[in-house]
Parts: sequence; structure tokens; C-alpha cells
Amino acid sequence: MQHLAIYDMDKTITRAPTWTPFMLHAARHRAPWRLALMPVAALASLGYALKLIDRAGLKQITQRLIVGKRVTPGDRTALSEAFAETVDASGIFEGARDRIAADRAAGYRLVLATASYRFYAEAIGARLGMDVVIATESHFNDAGDLLPRIRGENCYGYAKLARIEQWMADQGIARDDAYIRFYSDHVSDAPVLAWADEPFAVNAHGPLRKLAAASGWPCLDWER
Repeated sequence: MQHLAIYDMDKTITRAPTWTPFMLHAARHRAPWRLALMPVAALASLGYALKLIDRAGLKQITQRLIVGKRVTPGDRTALSEAFAETVDASGIFEGARDRIAADRAAGYRLVLATASYRFYAEAIGARLGMDVVIATESHFNDAGDLLPRIRGENCYGYAKLARIEQWMADQGIARDDAYIRFYSDHVSDAPVLAWADEPFAVNAHGPLRKLAAASGWPCLDWER
């Protein structure tokens, strides 16, 4: 029997979402003039709110505006490592660290499953001691430069569950041979929560608190 502890990242483990802070971090270090484009990025966010573009489209547009149309491998690694160091230093819930340590001690394989991009989520996951990172993938050109395009689906909602199931299949882990804990703060992860053996609503927002109460899922508060 495989024991898996699967964690969402933003606002489950981290105190705040990570995408906008990463973009600001990248702009400050690469091209500070791009910070002046934040109002344009805000218009894209409005388009998402009005359902004119989807979540993947919003991420691609904002990456192009604030991070740039191409990031070399060296810059990408430096930016991701520096950002992860900052998040690790002051942006992680201590309750999350304690739970990760407890799951590790209990023999669980630790999996980070996040809609954030792999190119920086892996650096954060490494600092947390995660064994596996499942995240939104990016396109790269022949030189290895990061492009503002998502490869495959944004790792969000049902797509996140599909990505986890695909990873398990690739590892030869049958669902019936796995015992799975899953931790998330957001109702978008309801498909994975309902699928898990032990679902935990962590630092849950209103809609997830209501769903957890109706479903009998335990609620954890790592903000205290």
C-alpha cells in the first residue's frame, strides 16, 4: 500500500498566492520598467472576472507583460531560486511545516500539486522536502528559454485531479493500492478532495468551509 500526502501550495502551505509576487520579483530583477505594465495586467484580470478569458489565458497574458516573452535558463533558475528562498524564509505557515514533517515521519510520500508554474514551484517544493511536484507546465524554445505559454492544461480543478491520476499511472500506482491524504484551501480542489481517502480543508475560504461542513471533511487552521 502506497501512502501519499498531497498538498496544494498557494494559501494552503504559503501565506499568500505566489504568482503575482513571482512576477513582481522577476520584473524588479530583470526589467523594472515592466512594473509600469501592471495596470494593463489588471485589465486582463478584469477580463478573467468577466469570463472573457480563462485562467490559463490570464496567466499567459500577465507572464508576457510582466516577466517577458523569453527568459533564459540561467535567469529562470536564478529568479526561481531567489524567489523560493524568500517564500521559504517568511511565507510558509508553520502549521504546514509541522504537518509535512508529521506526514513524512508517518511514511507518506510527499506530493505538491499546484496550479502554480513548475519552473518556480519546484524550487519551493525542494525547500519543503517534497518528493514530487505536479504543477502547470510551460513551453520552452529550442534554446531552453521560458516562453509565456502553458503546455497542456492549467493544473487547476478537474485538470489537477487528472494530472495526479496520470502521475500515479506513470508510477504504476493503482488507486486501490494507495491511501491518499489531500490538503487544500480552495473549493476549486473539490474534485481531488472528494477523491482522496482523507480530505482536509485547510485555511479554507467560505465556499470550501460550507462544502467541508456538508461533506464531513475535517477543517484545519494553519493561520493560527
